[in-house]
Amino acid sequence: MQKSHTKPKLSVVILSHNTKDLLVNCLKSLEKVKNEVDFETIVVDNGSTDGSIKTIRHAEFISASDWVLKLVQNDRNVGFAAGNNKARDMAGGKYVLFLNSDTQVYLNTLPVCIKYLDEHEEVGAMTCRLEMRNGKLDPDSRRSFPTPWKSFTHFSGLENIFPHSSLFSQYRYGRVPEDRIQEVDVIQGAFFLTRKKILDKVGWFDEDYFLDGEDIDLCWRIKKAGYKIIYYPKVSILHVKKGTKGKTKRSKQTVTSGINAMEVFYKKHLMQKYPALVNGLVFAGIKILRFIRLVRFVA
Repeated sequence: MQKSHTKPKLSVVILSHNTKDLLVNCLKSLEKVKNEVDFETIVVDNGSTDGSIKTIRHAEFISASDWVLKLVQNDRNVGFAAGNNKARDMAGGKYVLFLNSDTQVYLNTLPVCIKYLDEHEEVGAMTCRLEMRNGKLDPDSRRSFPTPWKSFTHFSGLENIFPHSSLFSQYRYGRVPEDRIQEVDVIQGAFFLTRKKILDKVGWFDEDYFLDGEDIDLCWRIKKAGYKIIYYPKVSILHVKKGTKGKTKRSKQTVTSGINAMEVFYKKHLMQKYPALVNGLVFAGIKILRFIRLVRFVA
């Protein structure tokens, strides 16, 4: 499966857990653009039971291609952060792209993004326009750090009621046109392009996160290291929203993963910035949200 290859410009890391069909479509899209950028592909399988490994090993488009495909097999689902980190010692590219298995890469996206990083050394990570099946922008493509106020407006629904308000729509930058290149706080892990040297410097993904929040935490550390995070909507990919999670067996852990991640992030990076009263309100809100999601799960 792996051929001799010079050091690539880009390492594409794809984590998969029971997403066989989505993964095949993702790899097919990469095959179509394999001559645009010199890249290697690293597929990390998180203990899939749907035949993903067998399918990848025997796929004709893999065996017939002239690209490099490396395969990592975990015996269980170790989560998004730990799974992607398995590629740490294998990635040989100057740049690393974390790419969801529920995505498809369009023509010209990779070379344009790589060129942007080549020309902007101050940029530590970037994403493109993540487009859903209905053609709309995935709202999680660009986000702010979840400070107490921004989190409140997001989870309370005020952001949806006032989508273009400078006061209530700060979390997802609703006030900023979606076709504008802009510096943001957070980009989504579905298409997360960064520099290998920066990942090595800041420590890759924090494995205290299981399924959500790891992209927020990594962006925080990249910005803290002095680099910019860029949303670049001039090129795009297809993102089958929640495609990877939809293939994961629902459990209490997956249902509350976003809430748990929010709590981990707040304790690590924000709690010391706010008074005790605000912290108390935040943790109370987290408990309420977790309770609501568990009740819905049981129901």
